[in-house]
Amino acid sequence: MGGEAHNSSGLPPFILTGLPGMETSQHWLFLLLGVLYTVSIVGNALILFIIKEEESLHQPMYYFLSLLSGNDLGVSFSTLATVLGVFCFHLREISFKSCMSQMFFIHFFSFMESGILLAMSFDRYVAICNPLRYSTVLTDARVMWMAVCVFFRTFCMIFPLPFLLKRLPFCKANVLSHAYCLYPDMFRLSCGDITINSIFGLFIGFSTVGLDSALIFLSYVLILRSVLAIASQEERLKTLNTCVSHLCAVLIFYVPMVAVSMFARYGRHAPKYVHTLLSLVYLFVPPMLNPVIYSIKTKEIRRRLHKILLGTKI
Repeated sequence: MGGEAHNSSGLPPFILTGLPGMETSQHWLFLLLGVLYTVSIVGNALILFIIKEEESLHQPMYYFLSLLSGNDLGVSFSTLATVLGVFCFHLREISFKSCMSQMFFIHFFSFMESGILLAMSFDRYVAICNPLRYSTVLTDARVMWMAVCVFFRTFCMIFPLPFLLKRLPFCKANVLSHAYCLYPDMFRLSCGDITINSIFGLFIGFSTVGLDSALIFLSYVLILRSVLAIASQEERLKTLNTCVSHLCAVLIFYVPMVAVSMFARYGRHAPKYVHTLLSLVYLFVPPMLNPVIYSIKTKEIRRRLHKILLGTKI
């Protein structure tokens, strides 16, 4: 393409990347990713099925869990085609429109997960700090309203991204850093002014993930204060145990995200495959571990899983 600028309508395909410098080992990574995809898709589908079928789970905490599982399915399916194409069939080309569509859904489901985790923290706050008002505060209608708010907030934040990309000229080799399309990865390939794109990307990050994580932290400060006021140590531990699954979900979502962000800013001299692996962890680990964690920590889900898989009751 040389130095000639192309607008988005005249672009040749983008080139996806597997693991730079580790091409000979990519078939092993494909096997690993295949296992992660299988566990994630089957696990989250089972969670949704169990919550639907088990009437005892028709309560706010599990409605939020079903939202989380549905969102994790969205994360998995949004990367499935290109990841398997790159690592299994060595299909690395993707059109600009297809890349933008994938970028939109990856970021939509990622930021949606942050909002769902915030809603789940509010559920835990009400259950522990105001247990007598739990059923009146978190009604089915209010849970639905919270879900709709999370959806529309995320949509409004992500909707401008494709339009911000389409305005940019591209005049360099369009080689992406991952086996899927991400917004920062795409706009940095432009030979035009990317200031607006960069500022808006930071704005989205701070106003969604940054705000959500701060409110989640505040909710747990209030929960901890309420728990410490309980006289019995046994009751304190029992109460805190109801938050373990959610805390694990929060950690496995935010820790890889922070690691990817920090590495992108300060780890520029490290091998490129390290950043790619961290990004894979960020997108693949939460959808895989969330159903595992909730299956282990939730008695009703664990019992129903045994009934489905083994045909026995606990």
